[in-house]
Amino acid sequence: MATTLSYTHLFSFTEAVFKSIGCSDEDATLATETLLAADLRGIDSHGVARLIGYVRLWEAGRINPTPRVGVTYETPSTAVVDGDGGLGLVVGPKAMEVAIEKARQVGTGWVSVKNSNHFGIAGYHAMKALAYDMMGIAMTNASPLVAPTYSLERLLGTNPIAVAVPAGDQPDFVLDMATTTAANGKLEIAQRKNTPIPEGWAQNADGTGSTDPNAVKNGGALLPLGGATGSHKGYGLGAVVDIFSAVLSGANYGPWVPPFVAFLQPSANPVGEGLGHFFGAMRVDAFRPAAEFKAHMDNWITTFRNARAVEGQHVLIPGDPEREMSGKRLIEGIPLLDPVIKDLETVGAKFGVKL
Repeated sequence: MATTLSYTHLFSFTEAVFKSIGCSDEDATLATETLLAADLRGIDSHGVARLIGYVRLWEAGRINPTPRVGVTYETPSTAVVDGDGGLGLVVGPKAMEVAIEKARQVGTGWVSVKNSNHFGIAGYHAMKALAYDMMGIAMTNASPLVAPTYSLERLLGTNPIAVAVPAGDQPDFVLDMATTTAANGKLEIAQRKNTPIPEGWAQNADGTGSTDPNAVKNGGALLPLGGATGSHKGYGLGAVVDIFSAVLSGANYGPWVPPFVAFLQPSANPVGEGLGHFFGAMRVDAFRPAAEFKAHMDNWITTFRNARAVEGQHVLIPGDPEREMSGKRLIEGIPLLDPVIKDLETVGAKFGVKL
């Protein structure tokens, strides 16, 4: 069963919870906007269902609610940002603003982040560049739940990549994807619904395939994008995200990444500071006139969307389903599964915030 709540109702509740853990009014609003962007876009695995996880990390002393987010090293087009242990929901947007400002000044901006936490959906951060006629890129490493090709050990996260590209009359192109066959949040949804997962999402501790949504909790691992014959490609993409996000910035990487999931504990011997992200912003007019580029993006999008398709289907442009879902949920509300409602009520009770 699911209960539908309005976006404004959920926003008020979530903002109050973030204020209750010590966030400033400004940061609480920013964190809420970042988190609920996932629910609006239909990515329920990364939205308000994870609020209890952020509170749990704060209770464990692993989140600084009042971080001093700042640049520790920079050149005209690059920077390293230290998140000071803050919510990734706050650190991420602020770091992306640094990338955008550098792009404004010199054409492109590249920012690697250390000492942060889970930052919500990557697409939200990449899309911030669109308002400035820029392309946006966002990546992050994540809880070590993924086994590289042929491995029995969990060494990588779902490590998503998002790329946002402005268009003219057509809706913008927004790719937001994990480098695994499925994000861990989809396993969490299957756990709440008590339903099996598709083959190819996860493996058991002995390396055999599994349809058990609890396989990863029980010592198994998520699998890289690409399936039985192409997982080396997803593994490679996840590795690139890890290197750009953490080896480059000084954050923890690989199996040392501090986990968001409750069933794993942080490493006793970290190799860096917190979790890492990577952001990029590129001014379109650093390459060709923006209007000219966007006209050709419209042509590109229209050509692909109108391609002949198999019966009963149509060709989608990355970002189409999420954009349509966002419009729908702003009007009709956001459906939440009963276990999520229960978690939110539990969180609210901690701070006297009524759902």
